Amino acid sequence: MIRRPRLRIPRIGLARPPIRRSIHHVPPLAHDFRNGVPGLLSPEGFDIAWTQYMTLMMEKLNALTAGTEYEQKEVKTIVLNTAREPAEAPIFNHASMAHNNHFFFKRLSPAPVAMPESLRSALEESFSSVETLRREFVVTASAMFGPGFVWLVKLGARDAPGQANPFRLLTTYLAGSPYPGAHWRRQPVDRNSVAAGTPAAGPLSGTGAGAGVSAKAAAPGGIDVTPVLCLNTWEHVWLRDYGLGVGGYGGKRQFVEEWWKAIDWEGVASDANITRPTYKR
Repeated sequence: MIRRPRLRIPRIGLARPPIRRSIHHVPPLAHDFRNGVPGLLSPEGFDIAWTQYMTLMMEKLNALTAGTEYEQKEVKTIVLNTAREPAEAPIFNHASMAHNNHFFFKRLSPAPVAMPESLRSALEESFSSVETLRREFVVTASAMFGPGFVWLVKLGARDAPGQANPFRLLTTYLAGSPYPGAHWRRQPVDRNSVAAGTPAAGPLSGTGAGAGVSAKAAAPGGIDVTPVLCLNTWEHVWLRDYGLGVGGYGGKRQFVEEWWKAIDWEGVASDANITRPTYKR
């Protein structure tokens, strides 16, 4: 029997296409929470709220920005540059959600971190006591009808003259951003409580809607604020570990109570850049 030589043809299907490097990545956290955030999130809860969710946001953002001017820009810059452009709403939404979720997680600590006295004194100036601030967070988050974020922000000197360290609470819904550069002007009138046909005071503050508005550092009438602490109230963060609870949203309230015990107050103080008040003699 005569054996014929076998012709070996390279299998083209085995050749792998060049892998394109993703520009936006899930940012690293200061602490290893793969075993969960002690007292706050289980390993499964952390995996959903951080690993899976941030991976999805980065994949979506990379797909939406590929080949555009935003491809290599920082996430915060993308948020500010796309907030007022209706055509870029998908980019804004994914970038803002990624930024806000990261802000929430980067201020979590695996062990209790004492609040610096300088920060405590500054917060007491604005909220009378730290306990009052805690209650405000709990009540505000519990009352939010829909997912979003609750922020502790520091006001700029222009918006709080005479106060050394003015702090306020700010709520944003869905993917809304706390930064003045992403806002429209404030609307002083609740449009739900005025008669039909009443002229609007101006566009709503929020995620940006309306064409023809030039990008500025801050919207007309906007307040200069610096976010220093973020509470994420989206269901994917707390529902896995806390459930709905009694009355529908008891689980969220319990989550907020536990979150308060896991805050890295040293990081908050650093972001707040606390200054001592000056007194005239």
